Amino acid sequence: MIGNVKKFYTGLGLIIGFTIVLILFFMPLYGGKNALDYLDNLYNTISKGSAYYIPKVSEEAKKFAGTSVTLNLKMADGKQAEQTSALFKAGGAEVAVSGAELKVTGDFEKILQTALVDADAMYKNDGKQVAGKYGYEEKRALYNWWKACAEMDRDLSKQKKFKEAKAVILIQKKAIECSYNYYTIEPQNIGDRWGTVIFSLFFYVIYTLWYGFAILFMFEGWGLRLGH
Repeated sequence: MIGNVKKFYTGLGLIIGFTIVLILFFMPLYGGKNALDYLDNLYNTISKGSAYYIPKVSEEAKKFAGTSVTLNLKMADGKQAEQTSALFKAGGAEVAVSGAELKVTGDFEKILQTALVDADAMYKNDGKQVAGKYGYEEKRALYNWWKACAEMDRDLSKQKKFKEAKAVILIQKKAIECSYNYYTIEPQNIGDRWGTVIFSLFFYVIYTLWYGFAILFMFEGWGLRLGH
């Protein structure tokens, strides 16, 4: 039995309005995309615009100029090992492949800078450069760099070369992962879309409160009360 008709129907009206907006939110009204996909793409483009760390990481790699390393890496399988060997050879390293294992000897800075050149091309959505360089799909090449970095970190730590291992992880996280995740996304400056950003954040807060007050009014309309 309804205890307060006005509050109950106010809450019901809010729920109906909330549902209508929710349905519209998931309809492809924004260039074939729904609002969720549109906003997801918006925030991805904005975040990419502020996630370009490659020049800074490159400066860190230069600290290892003239440093020679010998690395024993274990890849997932023989195919990945062969593909990854091309990455190191592009950096002037000598590579011996045995099944899924690689033995790499070369200039540490050149190896790191080669990875950064590929990551930079992918960050700028120039995947053709990377694919043409190695003869296979560009995202696979960057993934192979990511896996190689994980293996380099393991082997360098085993050799107690902790500074070198730290540099590898920095490149893996700040360059390779960013470039892989943001590939094909066009960066935007938040200043160019500040109106849409503020509106979306404001809408999120209002929409959350909208649902909360709808439930509150309906329950109070039924005569339910919170007490302590």
